[in-house]
Amino acid sequence: MKKPQRAAAADLAKQEAMKAPGLAARLAAAAILRDVTVSGHTLDEVFAAPMGLSRLGGLAPRDIPLIRSIVTAALRRLGTIRHALAALLDDGFPRSAPQLEWTLTVAAAQILFLDVPDHAAVDLAVRMARLDSKCAPYAALVNGVARNLIRRREEFLAVGPALDIDTPAWLAARWRKAYGEEMAQAIATANRLEPTLDISVKSDPAQWAEKLDAVLLPTGSIRLKSHQPIQELCGYEDGAWWVQDAAAALPAQLLNVTPGLHIGDLCSAPGGKAAQLAARGARVTAVDRSAERLKLLAANFQRLQLEAEVVVADVTTFSGPTFDAVLLDAPCSGTGTIRRHPDIAWIKKTGDIAKLVTLQARMLDKAFDLVKRGGTIIYCVCSIEPEEGEQQIANLLRRNPDVSRVPISAEEVGGQTDFINALGELRTLQPYLPAEEPRLSGIDGFFAARLVRQS
Repeated sequence: MKKPQRAAAADLAKQEAMKAPGLAARLAAAAILRDVTVSGHTLDEVFAAPMGLSRLGGLAPRDIPLIRSIVTAALRRLGTIRHALAALLDDGFPRSAPQLEWTLTVAAAQILFLDVPDHAAVDLAVRMARLDSKCAPYAALVNGVARNLIRRREEFLAVGPALDIDTPAWLAARWRKAYGEEMAQAIATANRLEPTLDISVKSDPAQWAEKLDAVLLPTGSIRLKSHQPIQELCGYEDGAWWVQDAAAALPAQLLNVTPGLHIGDLCSAPGGKAAQLAARGARVTAVDRSAERLKLLAANFQRLQLEAEVVVADVTTFSGPTFDAVLLDAPCSGTGTIRRHPDIAWIKKTGDIAKLVTLQARMLDKAFDLVKRGGTIIYCVCSIEPEEGEQQIANLLRRNPDVSRVPISAEEVGGQTDFINALGELRTLQPYLPAEEPRLSGIDGFFAARLVRQS
Protein backbone atom coordinates (compact mmCIF):
# COMPACT_ATOMS: atom_id res chain seq x y z
CA MET A 1 0.00 0.00 0.00
CA LYS A 2 1.33 3.43 -0.95
CA LYS A 3 2.04 6.04 1.74
CA PRO A 4 -1.01 8.27 1.00
CA GLN A 5 -3.22 5.22 1.04
CA ARG A 6 -1.75 4.07 4.36
CA ALA A 7 -2.34 7.53 5.84
CA ALA A 8 -5.93 7.55 4.62
CA ALA A 9 -6.52 4.10 6.04
CA ALA A 10 -5.03 5.18 9.37
CA ASP A 11 -7.28 8.25 9.48
CA LEU A 12 -10.31 6.12 8.73
CA ALA A 13 -9.36 3.67 11.46
CA LYS A 14 -8.95 6.55 13.91
CA GLN A 15 -12.35 7.95 13.00
CA GLU A 16 -13.94 4.57 13.59
CA ALA A 17 -12.13 4.19 16.90
CA MET A 18 -13.41 7.59 18.06
CA LYS A 19 -16.97 6.29 17.79
CA ALA A 20 -16.49 4.18 20.92
CA PRO A 21 -18.97 5.51 23.51
CA GLY A 22 -17.25 7.66 26.13
CA LEU A 23 -13.87 7.76 24.40
CA ALA A 24 -14.07 11.40 23.28
CA ALA A 25 -14.98 12.45 26.83
CA ARG A 26 -11.93 10.66 28.28
CA LEU A 27 -9.64 12.21 25.67
CA ALA A 28 -10.97 15.65 26.56
CA ALA A 29 -10.46 14.96 30.27
CA ALA A 30 -6.84 13.95 29.66
CA ALA A 31 -6.19 17.10 27.61
CA ILE A 32 -7.75 19.32 30.29
CA LEU A 33 -5.67 17.69 33.04
CA ARG A 34 -2.55 18.52 31.07
CA ASP A 35 -3.78 22.09 30.51
CA VAL A 36 -4.12 22.53 34.26
CA THR A 37 -1.13 20.70 35.69
CA VAL A 38 1.42 21.51 33.00
CA SER A 39 0.25 24.80 31.49
CA GLY A 40 -1.25 26.29 34.65
CA HIS A 41 -4.72 27.05 33.28
CA THR A 42 -7.61 27.14 35.72
CA LEU A 43 -10.62 24.85 35.38
CA ASP A 44 -12.79 27.91 34.83
CA GLU A 45 -10.63 28.81 31.84
CA VAL A 46 -10.53 25.37 30.26
CA PHE A 47 -14.26 24.81 30.59
CA ALA A 48 -15.08 28.19 29.05
CA ALA A 49 -14.66 29.57 25.54
CA PRO A 50 -12.39 29.89 23.70
CA MET A 51 -10.26 27.17 25.28
CA GLY A 52 -13.32 25.17 26.25
CA LEU A 53 -14.41 25.09 22.65
CA SER A 54 -11.09 23.58 21.58
CA ARG A 55 -11.36 20.80 24.17
CA LEU A 56 -15.12 20.35 24.31
CA GLY A 57 -16.21 21.26 20.79
CA GLY A 58 -18.28 18.58 19.12
CA LEU A 59 -18.99 16.73 22.35
CA ALA A 60 -22.52 15.94 23.45
CA PRO A 61 -23.78 18.15 26.31
CA ARG A 62 -24.21 15.04 28.47
CA ASP A 63 -20.45 14.43 28.23
CA ILE A 64 -19.49 17.72 29.93
CA PRO A 65 -20.53 16.73 33.49
CA LEU A 66 -18.66 13.42 33.11
CA ILE A 67 -15.51 15.21 31.94
CA ARG A 68 -15.70 17.65 34.84
CA SER A 69 -16.23 14.77 37.29
CA ILE A 70 -13.15 12.93 36.02
CA VAL A 71 -10.98 16.04 36.04
CA THR A 72 -12.04 17.26 39.48
CA ALA A 73 -11.65 13.78 41.01
CA ALA A 74 -8.19 13.48 39.47
CA LEU A 75 -7.08 16.88 40.76
CA ARG A 76 -8.63 16.40 44.21
CA ARG A 77 -6.73 13.10 44.61
CA LEU A 78 -3.76 13.72 42.32
CA GLY A 79 -1.23 12.78 44.97
CA THR A 80 -2.92 9.45 45.61
CA ILE A 81 -3.11 8.73 41.89
CA ARG A 82 0.54 9.58 41.33
CA HIS A 83 1.57 7.38 44.24
CA ALA A 84 -0.42 4.47 42.85
CA LEU A 85 0.93 4.83 39.33
CA ALA A 86 4.50 5.14 40.60
CA ALA A 87 4.04 1.88 42.51
CA LEU A 88 2.86 0.14 39.34
CA LEU A 89 5.45 1.56 36.93
CA ASP A 90 8.90 0.32 37.89
CA ASP A 91 10.63 2.62 35.41
CA GLY A 92 8.17 5.51 35.52
CA PHE A 93 6.37 6.91 32.49
CA PRO A 94 8.15 6.33 29.17
CA ARG A 95 9.68 9.60 27.98
CA SER A 96 8.81 8.80 24.38
CA ALA A 97 5.08 8.79 25.20
CA PRO A 98 4.29 11.84 27.42
CA GLN A 99 0.53 11.54 26.87
CA LEU A 100 0.55 8.19 28.66
CA GLU A 101 0.62 9.94 32.05
CA TRP A 102 -2.72 11.66 31.42
CA THR A 103 -4.29 8.54 29.92
CA LEU A 104 -3.46 6.58 33.06
CA THR A 105 -4.43 9.46 35.36
CA VAL A 106 -7.89 9.53 33.78
CA ALA A 107 -8.19 5.76 34.16
CA ALA A 108 -7.05 5.89 37.79
CA ALA A 109 -9.51 8.65 38.69
CA GLN A 110 -12.36 6.49 37.41
CA ILE A 111 -11.18 3.23 38.95
CA LEU A 112 -10.33 4.65 42.37
CA PHE A 113 -12.86 7.43 42.89
CA LEU A 114 -15.77 7.40 40.46
CA ASP A 115 -18.79 5.18 39.95
CA VAL A 116 -17.63 3.99 36.52
CA PRO A 117 -17.60 0.28 35.61
CA ASP A 118 -14.04 -1.01 35.89
CA HIS A 119 -14.16 -2.74 32.51
CA ALA A 120 -15.18 0.51 30.81
CA ALA A 121 -12.33 2.45 32.43
CA VAL A 122 -9.79 -0.17 31.36
CA ASP A 123 -11.12 -0.60 27.81
CA LEU A 124 -11.27 3.14 27.13
CA ALA A 125 -7.78 3.71 28.54
CA VAL A 126 -6.38 1.09 26.16
CA ARG A 127 -8.27 2.66 23.25
CA MET A 128 -6.85 6.08 24.18
CA ALA A 129 -3.32 4.68 24.10
CA ARG A 130 -3.84 3.04 20.71
CA LEU A 131 -5.04 6.32 19.20
CA ASP A 132 -1.71 8.04 19.93
CA SER A 133 1.13 6.78 17.75
CA LYS A 134 3.66 7.33 20.55
CA CYS A 135 1.51 5.60 23.16
CA ALA A 136 0.30 2.73 20.97
CA PRO A 137 3.34 0.49 21.73
CA TYR A 138 2.42 0.76 25.42
CA ALA A 139 -1.23 -0.27 25.11
CA ALA A 140 -0.52 -3.58 26.87
CA LEU A 141 1.22 -1.66 29.67
CA VAL A 142 -1.84 0.55 30.09
CA ASN A 143 -4.05 -2.53 30.28
CA GLY A 144 -1.84 -4.11 32.93
CA VAL A 145 -1.54 -0.99 35.05
CA ALA A 146 -5.29 -0.34 34.96
CA ARG A 147 -6.08 -3.92 35.98
CA ASN A 148 -3.57 -3.73 38.83
CA LEU A 149 -5.25 -0.54 40.01
CA ILE A 150 -8.46 -2.52 40.30
CA ARG A 151 -6.78 -5.38 42.17
CA ARG A 152 -4.93 -3.07 44.58
CA ARG A 153 -7.65 -0.43 44.90
CA GLU A 154 -8.12 -0.69 48.69
CA GLU A 155 -4.37 -0.60 49.26
CA PHE A 156 -3.98 2.64 47.30
CA LEU A 157 -7.03 4.27 48.86
CA ALA A 158 -5.48 3.71 52.31
CA VAL A 159 -2.06 5.01 51.36
CA GLY A 160 -1.87 7.95 53.75
CA PRO A 161 -3.38 11.15 55.18
CA ALA A 162 -4.56 13.86 52.82
CA LEU A 163 -2.09 16.45 54.10
CA ASP A 164 0.87 14.25 53.18
CA ILE A 165 -0.46 12.66 49.98
CA ASP A 166 -2.94 14.98 48.26
CA THR A 167 -1.60 18.40 49.31
CA PRO A 168 1.43 20.06 47.69
CA ALA A 169 4.29 20.11 50.22
CA TRP A 170 4.58 23.91 50.31
CA LEU A 171 0.90 24.29 51.18
CA ALA A 172 1.04 21.54 53.81
CA ALA A 173 3.98 23.29 55.47
CA ARG A 174 2.13 26.63 55.52
CA TRP A 175 -1.02 25.14 57.05
CA ARG A 176 0.93 23.27 59.73
CA LYS A 177 2.66 26.51 60.69
CA ALA A 178 -0.52 28.61 60.69
CA TYR A 179 -3.01 26.18 62.25
CA GLY A 180 -1.11 23.31 63.86
CA GLU A 181 -0.95 19.66 62.86
CA GLU A 182 -4.48 18.62 63.82
CA MET A 183 -6.28 21.45 62.02
CA ALA A 184 -3.96 21.25 58.99
CA GLN A 185 -4.83 17.56 58.65
CA ALA A 186 -8.55 18.36 58.99
CA ILE A 187 -8.33 21.05 56.29
CA ALA A 188 -6.64 18.67 53.86
CA THR A 189 -9.14 15.92 54.62
CA ALA A 190 -12.06 18.28 53.99
CA ASN A 191 -10.52 19.27 50.65
CA ARG A 192 -10.93 15.67 49.46
CA LEU A 193 -14.72 15.82 49.77
CA GLU A 194 -17.32 16.70 47.17
CA PRO A 195 -18.13 20.40 47.70
CA THR A 196 -21.40 21.56 49.20
CA LEU A 197 -23.95 23.53 47.17
CA ASP A 198 -25.29 26.51 49.10
CA ILE A 199 -27.71 29.23 48.09
CA SER A 200 -28.68 32.67 49.37
CA VAL A 201 -32.30 33.73 49.25
CA LYS A 202 -33.89 37.16 49.03
CA SER A 203 -36.16 36.49 52.01
CA ASP A 204 -37.63 33.81 54.28
CA PRO A 205 -34.80 31.24 54.25
CA ALA A 206 -36.73 28.83 56.51
CA GLN A 207 -39.59 28.64 54.03
CA TRP A 208 -37.24 28.10 51.11
CA ALA A 209 -35.30 25.41 52.96
CA GLU A 210 -38.60 23.55 53.41
CA LYS A 211 -39.63 24.06 49.77
CA LEU A 212 -36.30 22.76 48.48
CA ASP A 213 -35.97 19.96 51.06
CA ALA A 214 -32.68 21.54 52.05
CA VAL A 215 -30.74 22.29 55.23
CA LEU A 216 -31.07 25.74 56.78
CA LEU A 217 -27.63 26.62 58.12
CA PRO A 218 -27.28 28.69 61.30
CA THR A 219 -25.72 31.49 59.24
CA GLY A 220 -28.89 31.87 57.12
CA SER A 221 -27.64 30.12 53.99
CA ILE A 222 -29.45 27.08 52.60
CA ARG A 223 -27.53 23.89 51.80
CA LEU A 224 -29.02 21.80 49.00
CA LYS A 225 -29.23 18.03 49.26
CA SER A 226 -30.41 17.56 45.67
CA HIS A 227 -28.14 16.78 42.72
CA GLN A 228 -30.82 18.12 40.39
CA PRO A 229 -29.61 20.89 38.02
CA ILE A 230 -30.13 24.20 39.78
CA GLN A 231 -32.03 25.66 36.80
CA GLU A 232 -34.73 23.04 37.39
CA LEU A 233 -35.22 23.82 41.09
CA CYS A 234 -38.18 25.74 42.44
CA GLY A 235 -37.52 29.47 42.64
CA TYR A 236 -34.62 29.67 40.21
CA GLU A 237 -36.55 31.06 37.25
CA ASP A 238 -38.43 33.43 39.56
CA GLY A 239 -35.15 34.87 40.85
CA ALA A 240 -35.83 33.95 44.47
CA TRP A 241 -32.25 32.81 45.16
CA TRP A 242 -28.73 32.44 43.81
CA VAL A 243 -25.84 30.03 44.34
CA GLN A 244 -23.35 31.29 46.94
CA ASP A 245 -21.18 29.38 49.41
CA ALA A 246 -22.18 29.92 53.02
CA ALA A 247 -18.81 31.49 53.84
CA ALA A 248 -18.96 33.88 50.88
CA ALA A 249 -22.37 35.06 52.10
CA LEU A 250 -21.02 36.24 55.46
CA PRO A 251 -19.07 39.43 54.57
CA ALA A 252 -22.11 41.27 53.17
CA GLN A 253 -24.01 40.38 56.36
CA LEU A 254 -21.46 42.39 58.36
CA LEU A 255 -22.69 45.67 56.86
CA ASN A 256 -25.64 47.40 58.50
CA VAL A 257 -27.54 47.93 55.25
CA THR A 258 -30.38 50.43 55.24
CA PRO A 259 -32.48 51.31 52.17
CA GLY A 260 -30.66 53.78 49.92
CA LEU A 261 -27.22 53.24 51.47
CA HIS A 262 -24.65 53.69 48.66
CA ILE A 263 -22.21 50.76 48.72
CA GLY A 264 -19.23 50.21 46.46
CA ASP A 265 -18.73 46.49 45.80
CA LEU A 266 -15.14 46.27 44.56
CA CYS A 267 -14.01 43.20 42.58
CA SER A 268 -17.71 42.46 42.44
CA ALA A 269 -18.17 39.80 39.75
CA PRO A 270 -19.90 37.36 39.58
CA GLY A 271 -22.11 39.31 41.98
CA GLY A 272 -23.28 37.17 44.91
CA LYS A 273 -22.38 39.77 47.52
CA ALA A 274 -23.75 42.60 45.37
CA ALA A 275 -27.05 40.70 45.15
CA GLN A 276 -27.20 40.40 48.95
CA LEU A 277 -26.68 44.15 49.32
CA ALA A 278 -29.17 45.09 46.60
CA ALA A 279 -31.79 42.71 47.99
CA ARG A 280 -31.57 44.59 51.29
CA GLY A 281 -32.24 47.89 49.61
CA ALA A 282 -28.72 49.23 49.12
CA ARG A 283 -27.76 51.32 46.10
CA VAL A 284 -24.92 49.21 44.73
CA THR A 285 -22.07 50.21 42.42
CA ALA A 286 -20.43 47.00 41.22
CA VAL A 287 -16.83 47.50 40.07
CA ASP A 288 -14.71 44.84 38.37
CA ARG A 289 -11.94 44.88 35.78
CA SER A 290 -13.41 41.95 33.84
CA ALA A 291 -16.13 42.95 31.40
CA GLU A 292 -16.92 39.28 30.74
CA ARG A 293 -17.46 38.52 34.42
CA LEU A 294 -19.60 41.62 34.81
CA LYS A 295 -21.81 40.25 32.02
CA LEU A 296 -22.47 37.28 34.31
CA LEU A 297 -23.32 39.70 37.12
CA ALA A 298 -25.72 41.62 34.87
CA ALA A 299 -27.42 38.39 33.77
CA ASN A 300 -27.80 37.25 37.38
CA PHE A 301 -29.26 40.60 38.40
CA GLN A 302 -31.73 40.45 35.54
CA ARG A 303 -32.93 37.01 36.70
CA LEU A 304 -33.04 38.18 40.32
CA GLN A 305 -34.89 41.38 39.34
CA LEU A 306 -32.31 43.48 41.19
CA GLU A 307 -30.54 46.66 40.15
CA ALA A 308 -26.93 47.82 40.36
CA GLU A 309 -24.69 50.29 38.60
CA VAL A 310 -22.05 48.25 36.78
CA VAL A 311 -18.60 49.76 36.17
CA VAL A 312 -15.74 48.13 34.27
CA ALA A 313 -12.59 49.43 35.94
CA ASP A 314 -9.38 48.45 37.70
CA VAL A 315 -10.05 49.03 41.39
CA THR A 316 -6.56 50.43 42.00
CA THR A 317 -7.15 53.27 39.51
CA PHE A 318 -10.92 53.66 39.88
CA SER A 319 -12.07 57.19 40.60
CA GLY A 320 -15.69 57.65 41.47
CA PRO A 321 -17.95 58.98 44.18
CA THR A 322 -17.22 58.37 47.83
CA PHE A 323 -19.43 55.61 49.18
CA ASP A 324 -21.26 55.21 52.47
CA ALA A 325 -19.62 51.79 52.71
CA VAL A 326 -17.25 49.65 50.67
CA LEU A 327 -17.00 45.87 50.35
CA LEU A 328 -13.66 44.71 48.94
CA ASP A 329 -13.51 41.03 47.97
CA ALA A 330 -9.86 41.16 46.96
CA PRO A 331 -8.08 38.87 44.49
CA CYS A 332 -6.36 36.13 46.48
CA SER A 333 -4.77 32.69 46.32
CA GLY A 334 -8.17 31.04 46.82
CA THR A 335 -6.76 28.34 49.10
CA GLY A 336 -9.97 28.37 51.11
CA THR A 337 -11.85 27.04 48.07
CA ILE A 338 -9.65 24.09 47.07
CA ARG A 339 -12.48 21.67 47.86
CA ARG A 340 -14.54 23.50 45.24
CA HIS A 341 -11.63 24.37 42.93
CA PRO A 342 -9.04 21.57 43.27
CA ASP A 343 -6.94 23.03 40.45
CA ILE A 344 -5.83 25.82 42.81
CA ALA A 345 -3.62 23.44 44.78
CA TRP A 346 -1.66 22.49 41.67
CA ILE A 347 -1.40 25.79 39.77
CA LYS A 348 -0.58 28.20 42.61
CA LYS A 349 3.03 28.68 43.70
CA THR A 350 4.46 30.08 46.91
CA GLY A 351 5.65 33.24 45.13
CA ASP A 352 2.08 34.03 44.04
CA ILE A 353 1.05 34.91 47.59
CA ALA A 354 3.61 37.69 48.01
CA LYS A 355 2.45 39.31 44.76
CA LEU A 356 -1.19 39.06 45.82
CA VAL A 357 -0.45 40.57 49.24
CA THR A 358 1.06 43.63 47.54
CA LEU A 359 -1.99 44.01 45.29
CA GLN A 360 -4.40 43.56 48.20
CA ALA A 361 -2.66 46.29 50.18
CA ARG A 362 -2.99 48.71 47.26
CA MET A 363 -6.68 47.86 46.95
CA LEU A 364 -7.26 48.32 50.68
CA ASP A 365 -5.69 51.77 50.56
CA LYS A 366 -7.89 52.59 47.57
CA ALA A 367 -10.98 51.38 49.40
CA PHE A 368 -10.36 53.95 52.13
CA ASP A 369 -10.01 56.69 49.56
CA LEU A 370 -13.43 55.70 48.21
CA VAL A 371 -15.36 55.60 51.50
CA LYS A 372 -16.74 58.61 53.35
CA ARG A 373 -15.34 59.52 56.74
CA GLY A 374 -17.18 57.47 59.30
CA GLY A 375 -17.94 54.88 56.62
CA THR A 376 -17.45 51.13 56.93
CA ILE A 377 -15.13 48.91 54.90
CA ILE A 378 -15.43 45.14 54.73
CA TYR A 379 -12.26 43.45 53.50
CA CYS A 380 -12.50 39.77 52.62
CA VAL A 381 -10.60 36.98 50.83
CA CYS A 382 -11.34 33.31 50.18
CA SER A 383 -7.84 32.40 51.35
CA ILE A 384 -6.65 30.67 54.49
CA GLU A 385 -3.15 32.17 54.23
CA PRO A 386 -2.57 34.57 57.17
CA GLU A 387 -0.59 37.04 55.01
CA GLU A 388 -3.71 37.66 52.95
CA GLY A 389 -6.01 37.99 55.95
CA GLU A 390 -4.95 38.65 59.53
CA GLN A 391 -1.51 40.02 58.66
CA GLN A 392 -2.93 42.20 55.88
CA ILE A 393 -5.20 43.97 58.37
CA ALA A 394 -2.45 44.27 60.99
CA ASN A 395 -0.23 45.96 58.40
CA LEU A 396 -3.04 48.32 57.37
CA LEU A 397 -3.67 49.41 60.96
CA ARG A 398 0.05 50.11 61.41
CA ARG A 399 0.36 52.28 58.32
CA ASN A 400 -2.97 54.14 58.50
CA PRO A 401 -3.89 55.91 61.78
CA ASP A 402 -7.34 56.83 60.37
CA VAL A 403 -8.42 53.19 60.34
CA SER A 404 -9.86 51.22 63.22
CA ARG A 405 -11.20 47.69 63.49
CA VAL A 406 -14.85 47.11 64.40
CA PRO A 407 -15.04 43.64 66.01
CA ILE A 408 -17.48 41.09 64.62
CA SER A 409 -19.61 39.15 67.09
CA ALA A 410 -20.58 35.49 66.90
CA GLU A 411 -24.25 36.54 66.90
CA GLU A 412 -23.71 38.19 63.51
CA VAL A 413 -22.67 34.85 61.98
CA GLY A 414 -25.33 32.56 63.39
CA GLY A 415 -23.74 32.14 66.81
CA GLN A 416 -20.72 30.32 65.39
CA THR A 417 -18.07 31.26 67.96
CA ASP A 418 -15.35 29.32 66.13
CA PHE A 419 -15.81 31.64 63.14
CA ILE A 420 -14.45 34.63 65.12
CA ASN A 421 -10.78 35.05 66.02
CA ALA A 422 -9.40 36.77 69.12
CA LEU A 423 -9.32 40.17 67.38
CA GLY A 424 -12.95 40.03 66.29
CA GLU A 425 -12.26 39.09 62.68
CA LEU A 426 -14.07 36.42 60.68
CA ARG A 427 -12.01 33.31 59.98
CA THR A 428 -13.72 30.20 58.65
CA LEU A 429 -11.89 26.98 57.87
CA GLN A 430 -12.97 24.05 55.73
CA PRO A 431 -13.75 21.58 58.59
CA TYR A 432 -16.20 23.99 60.28
CA LEU A 433 -19.97 23.32 60.17
CA PRO A 434 -19.66 19.52 60.45
CA ALA A 435 -22.59 17.27 59.54
CA GLU A 436 -23.30 13.55 59.77
CA GLU A 437 -23.22 13.26 56.00
CA PRO A 438 -19.76 14.37 54.76
CA ARG A 439 -21.22 15.79 51.54
CA LEU A 440 -23.30 18.23 53.59
CA SER A 441 -20.53 19.27 55.96
CA GLY A 442 -17.90 21.99 55.89
CA ILE A 443 -17.59 25.51 54.55
CA ASP A 444 -15.12 27.42 52.40
CA GLY A 445 -12.12 28.96 54.13
CA PHE A 446 -12.71 32.71 54.35
CA PHE A 447 -11.39 35.80 56.09
CA ALA A 448 -13.17 39.10 56.66
CA ALA A 449 -12.51 42.18 58.76
CA ARG A 450 -14.79 45.11 59.43
CA LEU A 451 -13.08 48.49 59.50
CA VAL A 452 -14.13 52.10 59.81
CA ARG A 453 -12.58 55.27 58.46
CA GLN A 454 -12.38 57.71 61.33
CA SER A 455 -14.64 60.75 61.06
